[in-house]
Amino acid sequence: MQDRIFYTACFGFVFGVLLRSLVFVNFYLAVLIGIVSFFLILFFTLISRKKWGIIFCVFVLAFSLGILRFHSNDTPPPLVFESQVNHKIFFSGIIVDEPDIRENNQKFTIETELLGKKTKILFTTDFEGSFRYGDLIDFSGKLGKPKNFETDQDKIFDYVNYLRKDGIFYTINFGDAKIVSGGHGNKIKRALFAVKNKFLEKINSAVRSPESLLLGGLILGERAAFSEEMRQGFINTGTIHIVALSGYNVTIVAEWIMKVFSFLPLNWAFAAGVLGIFLFVVMAGGQSTAVRAGTMAVLALIARSTGRNYDVGRALILVGVIMIAWNPLVLVHDVSFQLSFFATVAVIFFAPRIEKYFLWVPKIGKLRDITSVTFAVYIFVLPFILYKMGNLSLVALPANLLVLPFIPMTMLFGFLTGVLGIIHYFLAVPTGFLSYLILHYELGIVDFLANVPFASLIIPDFPLIFVFVIYIYFIYKLFGMAIKNFFILYNIH
Repeated sequence: MQDRIFYTACFGFVFGVLLRSLVFVNFYLAVLIGIVSFFLILFFTLISRKKWGIIFCVFVLAFSLGILRFHSNDTPPPLVFESQVNHKIFFSGIIVDEPDIRENNQKFTIETELLGKKTKILFTTDFEGSFRYGDLIDFSGKLGKPKNFETDQDKIFDYVNYLRKDGIFYTINFGDAKIVSGGHGNKIKRALFAVKNKFLEKINSAVRSPESLLLGGLILGERAAFSEEMRQGFINTGTIHIVALSGYNVTIVAEWIMKVFSFLPLNWAFAAGVLGIFLFVVMAGGQSTAVRAGTMAVLALIARSTGRNYDVGRALILVGVIMIAWNPLVLVHDVSFQLSFFATVAVIFFAPRIEKYFLWVPKIGKLRDITSVTFAVYIFVLPFILYKMGNLSLVALPANLLVLPFIPMTMLFGFLTGVLGIIHYFLAVPTGFLSYLILHYELGIVDFLANVPFASLIIPDFPLIFVFVIYIYFIYKLFGMAIKNFFILYNIH
């Protein structure tokens, strides 16, 4: 009975958030539905004692709570700032996130206040000035609002909600900014960002560009400095997923750490893997995307170490619900959260199902296991990528076959390069050289296949209904028997 209530409540809450993310639902209607369902739960529990009635009403109650949670988080932009839109403003504020250094500019988020109302502004400027998290700055520029735009794949990117999920409602493009003082903000975040920057600095000193850029993308999801040509090459070859900050990337690093310490008892090797994940989160600056990816990775590591997939699956659902409850906007508007969740499901449940098709791959250095896992993740996330990005790579199969088996080793050597480089530069030289050789090979494969004629096709309108149908099929194949037994066991008709 407890399992039924758990799964019903979790999925009800998620579906409530999902509905409210897509359409407006009246607040008072959601409250009314929640109250009615609560009293019906009491009725079915104390009087009627119908199990199906309890289950249904728990789902409806959780569904209404999901709607209400989204509603409580769906705050409009402050009216006092709305009156300043399209006007030049002169404000002071604190940089509340790590600056995003791009190919042609740098962006950072400023929290400012006017008449007691706070808001966040995404500020874009040139490379003059070395801005950091926690800097208090004076800034000026024309206050604007973000707008959705069309991507190179003819997809409309929902930029408004992408920023809104982080509480950003306004933008200033190429304004003026001057640092007043530093050292503001959260001390822990400041320290974590300092460690991350030092880590990337040591990687860049031991591995030359553009290989160092790829290494930063593999380990920390850093793609900001990618050139447009480099980014498009990964998209055209269907390998862009390897530089996404997801639980899968972190999992394979942790698994390799466990392999290195496999001579120790299992518990010690597992602890080393978890420590590797913790260090990754630290190196990534403790950002929310890194914490989510690290959490997913720990769950995947537990599942693959113990074989208790369905127990870990329950934990995965709970973690996902907690993350959605913390910020309901991530369910629909945060691609990194979605990719992390899909990738972790693929690692835990899908990879063991398709491993039998890779018996031809030798077991040397866990190569067979790595190959089956990487292909499981790619296949599982492909419908989602087609819908979000609209790019179907015709060379994805050979590209992934030639590149993916080397990614875990690349990430491990790269991770060691950054850590050893912090201790002393000369300690990082051997692992940095090995990293460079593998990265050079991977970039060479991507560059060669990306330039093959008709390497990719643009599908601007991959139907959402197809995505649902495909994932319903995946769910049926992976969990169909468990769902059937769920209903039979508890006589739910």
